[in-house]
Amino acid sequence: MMHEWWEGWGPGGWGGMWFGPLIWLVLLALLIIGISYVWRRSSNPGETAYPHSPTPRQILNERFAKGEIDKDEYQERLNALRD
Repeated sequence: MMHEWWEGWGPGGWGGMWFGPLIWLVLLALLIIGISYVWRRSSNPGETAYPHSPTPRQILNERFAKGEIDKDEYQERLNALRD
């Protein structure tokens, strides 16, 4: 009797023995990834995917560091921000 090419891939065969558990591991990994994604998104509901815009103080510090404004103007604007 001739051996069919698909024999051994059914339940209990070589394919079922390796392919079945592999599928379950992939599904388990996808489930864990999905749960962790939902958990991370729900734990920080106020956070968005976009970075926060800089504060006026950060903008002022950056402009001073770049040399766009001098020390006197920096101090003047810093005092205005504090008021």
